[in-house]
Amino acid sequence: MTKREIDRRQFLRGAALTAATVSGFPYLARSSALGKDGSVTPSNRITVGCVGVGGQGTNNMRDFMSRKQVRVIAVCDVNANNRSRARQLVNDNYGNKDCDSYNDFRELVARDNIDVVSITTPDHWHAIPSIEAAKSGKDVFCEKPLSLTIAEARAMVNAVRRYERVFQTGSQQRSSWNFRFACELVRNGYIGELKTVTVHSGGAPRPCNLPAEPIPDYIDWDLWLGQAPWRPFNKRLVAHQGWGYQEYSSMAGAGSHDIDIAQWGMGMDDSGPVEIVPPDGKDYELLTYKYANGVIMTNGAFRNDRAWIVLFTGTKGKVEVGRGYLRTWPETLKDVKIGVNEIHLYESNDHKGNFLDCVRTRRRAICDVEIGCRSVIVCLLGNIAYELNRPLKWDPQKEVFVGDDQANRLLSRPMRSPWRL
Repeated sequence: MTKREIDRRQFLRGAALTAATVSGFPYLARSSALGKDGSVTPSNRITVGCVGVGGQGTNNMRDFMSRKQVRVIAVCDVNANNRSRARQLVNDNYGNKDCDSYNDFRELVARDNIDVVSITTPDHWHAIPSIEAAKSGKDVFCEKPLSLTIAEARAMVNAVRRYERVFQTGSQQRSSWNFRFACELVRNGYIGELKTVTVHSGGAPRPCNLPAEPIPDYIDWDLWLGQAPWRPFNKRLVAHQGWGYQEYSSMAGAGSHDIDIAQWGMGMDDSGPVEIVPPDGKDYELLTYKYANGVIMTNGAFRNDRAWIVLFTGTKGKVEVGRGYLRTWPETLKDVKIGVNEIHLYESNDHKGNFLDCVRTRRRAICDVEIGCRSVIVCLLGNIAYELNRPLKWDPQKEVFVGDDQANRLLSRPMRSPWRL
């Protein structure tokens, strides 16, 4: 490795700037530094290893490969078919045979010549690879939801801060103008005092009861399960990454979209609710979150016509936002220009581009690990309320249930040996 390469990697792995904050605007690097004029030399490229290269993982990999400042040099997947296909895509893209492939993520994150690890694994496989990547001096792009448990989420934050890494949660909606604008309308009081927020993330996942099937020879089933309890193979689990089953996913699978935007609009990126009430068929028709400032958030059934749509209701108006969708009451609110001296939220119009800028500048990304942590905690609090079927009091600063030992035991889950946080 040349001295120039060593200097570059020392820079990329250097400490975060003390002046950087979650709410700061991303530094805009010169186009020549980012490769937009084709001038990026190999020693100045950001090298990426991709862990999990199924459907969404391949999409993320292709996105990274499309950027001249990036070089994907390794892929990893417990599915040998995915692994082989992804390796071929990388080699075809660069016109070489240099991409390495791995079954075990630990081999990939141990490499000294990788700057960034992209993690697109099932939900129960986000925490450990992210923490190990941070320990190995890698910056991390990790898909949402951040974690399977509240304890995992906080452990991820702690590791990222301890090792001074850049981390981007894959909550891409924060990099869309309409979500940002809707939240700015709310934060600046254009709908008056915020009273309620409505989201549609559905209920808690169910225990997995799928029948046993033969394990294909191209699947490392033990490694796919990882920390989760052992159970027989079923192709549906692999095909859908365990979504909908409590051993591998949570309400956060859908809630990580709209609850994240709700948190942003409420100004709760460093906090959360103080009470969670599950539906009781009487006073509470929907899962209800109560915040210390009096705002009430309700979570209704997951419906295709309401998926990823958030409704903020205030004393003077409303704003509803979704993907490619924005509606306001009164209608004129959609034409508001946020003033220079008003609240302007972190602006990003390219989620991975923002992450890569932050890798170079050492600033925090728009959906930093702490933001991903706080959003997934809200989702997981709902899961626990459903499981215990009773109201819960929550301390968002200490991140414990108030006077409730039974609920606090659900902050984490036993991990199957040998996996540990």
